[in-house]
Amino acid sequence: MAKFSSVIETPWDSRALGIATFEIKSLSEEVLKEVATKPGHFTAKVSPLASKKMLHDYGFYYSDTLIEPYCTLEKFIPSENQEVLISRSAAVEDLVAISRHAFIYGRFHRDFNIDEEHADLRYVLWLKDLYNSGDVFGLMYHDELVGFFGYSINKIVLHALSEKYRGRGLAKSLWSAACKELFGLGHREIISSISVSNVAVLNLYASLGFRFRNPLDVYHLFNK
Repeated sequence: MAKFSSVIETPWDSRALGIATFEIKSLSEEVLKEVATKPGHFTAKVSPLASKKMLHDYGFYYSDTLIEPYCTLEKFIPSENQEVLISRSAAVEDLVAISRHAFIYGRFHRDFNIDEEHADLRYVLWLKDLYNSGDVFGLMYHDELVGFFGYSINKIVLHALSEKYRGRGLAKSLWSAACKELFGLGHREIISSISVSNVAVLNLYASLGFRFRNPLDVYHLFNK
């Protein structure tokens, strides 16, 4: 696979799924012919307007469509709640407990070739990496840990709310506090990436002043 610089290994996925995993950064007939002969799980992200015929010809199947929420400090619409606080001292075990079964809209959970246990493990390991890097906010409500925000520089990469508190109208003020914390680190713009099928989170971002750009269709291939 090293023959093609447009195909890169993704070891963070491989350790969770227990198979070789790759992402195709640039599509071509030559690359797909090579990929078709290799075992492993492959990801390709392409414009929604691009023809998918070549991907279908080589056995790829649709997994998700991602979109990028973005917001500048000037456009941010905060939602204040005096009972909401940010914590950096939450125990990793408590964060992991919140993360389990929280990412059902993720492309690995929606991939029929991947079982739920391995899909969950991918997010658990990702969360632990962020925690070890000091890049996770615990979201507190009435002094209880109810969610978390994981980030990388100015990008929100992983967030979840405890099942107990979903649907209670708290997400907006919790997400607002976390976004304010990121802006407080000196960023003029913060971004994220979400599935367009996750309408609740899409509307949540919109309510805080985020707009959306850079949609990408995600296709997978699983070669045994």
